[in-house]
Amino acid sequence: MKAIQAVRGMRDITPEESGRWAIIEQSIANIFSRYGYREIRMPLVETTALFHRSIGEVTDIVEKEMYTFPDRNDESLALRPEGTAGCVRAVIENGLLNVPQKLWYCGPMFRYEKPQKGRHRQFHQVGAEVFGYADVNVEAEMILLNQRFWNDLGVLDNVNLELNNIGDSEARAHFKQALVSYLSAHTASLDADSVRRLESNPLRILDSKNNGTQSLLNDAPKMVDYLSTGSVERLEKLTSILQKQGVKVKHNQRLVRGLDYYNDTVFEWVSDDLGAQGTVCGGGRYDKLVEQLGGKPTPAIGFAMGLERLYLLLEANQFKSLHDHHRPDAYIIVAAPNYQEYAFQLSEKIRNALPDFAVMQNLAATSMKSQFKKADKSGAKYALVIGEDEVANQTVSLKHLQTGEQFSFGTADDLASLFKHLDTSD
Repeated sequence: MKAIQAVRGMRDITPEESGRWAIIEQSIANIFSRYGYREIRMPLVETTALFHRSIGEVTDIVEKEMYTFPDRNDESLALRPEGTAGCVRAVIENGLLNVPQKLWYCGPMFRYEKPQKGRHRQFHQVGAEVFGYADVNVEAEMILLNQRFWNDLGVLDNVNLELNNIGDSEARAHFKQALVSYLSAHTASLDADSVRRLESNPLRILDSKNNGTQSLLNDAPKMVDYLSTGSVERLEKLTSILQKQGVKVKHNQRLVRGLDYYNDTVFEWVSDDLGAQGTVCGGGRYDKLVEQLGGKPTPAIGFAMGLERLYLLLEANQFKSLHDHHRPDAYIIVAAPNYQEYAFQLSEKIRNALPDFAVMQNLAATSMKSQFKKADKSGAKYALVIGEDEVANQTVSLKHLQTGEQFSFGTADDLASLFKHLDTSD
């Protein structure tokens, strides 16, 4: 029979990859904790209306990319295409807005788009949302938190911050009118996608990847000319705070983000190491969304980073900052199947003595040569060898797989002491 394959655009994450994913996710979780963020978990499925009201009905996500379906009660549901709307719905529904909240989440999102490297139909995001802070300081802290991610993961030199202010709804309305007027006189020079957006979502034309459209935009009206004094001052203050903290800031007047709910500050972290899909993380302020979804007026800001793209960025840098915690520290090799009982006793004693020490026991009846090959392939530092003499004398032989040094000793307590000594001297 023909083998069943994964749905197009949805991929398996193999054990080799998932070990690195776990390290990345743990690093991110630790940083969130250090900044006072708490984890929230939302459903994968929401009502379709939630995304119509939040993201906007004329966005690409809602028009072309969402997975929607009727349930048995004929209610239209959707697999979540992003995390902010669901998080806003959750804080309203669970009464969490009586005090300011700093929240984060991690999990799969779904969009029906053309699969390519770093972009899948099921993808994974880490996101954060902060509610109740209107001052620019929260924007600065969030961007500094991002920078700590990059620094701790060893890719700070491979990402760049792009920053913009898109103003309030009134400023955007005036700018949009001027932009449409200008572009309407040059439709022959626009790419087909931009012509379509001219009617539905003209601000998205600003991040068109078409070179001809980008050239045309050089003489187009500029958002900065339509900003209120407050928005201009916010951008200047945020830039000053970040620069004093050593963050390199690039102002990008064409950065608008793809969702309707943003206002004022928007930002992206981009990398030249990822080709056309260069955005690793992006976010911005959305002060009207909570009220728009039925909550009380609440200032808010958030960001999301794609884990697939972050993984590719780390891969491009050979995972230099990641320690291979998913690999075993020791691999137990048995000379004959009837020595497995002794091997079980030994491995459990080691795990009890060294809770952070990973032990892999060979469970198959294979040759010693084969087991040593598997031990090398596993990436373990040590091979623990159990043969006839070891079982008879209640000892174990240890071989350091990198240096070739060999030792023989007795109890699990001896093992613990020896491993601690070797770990500090390696």
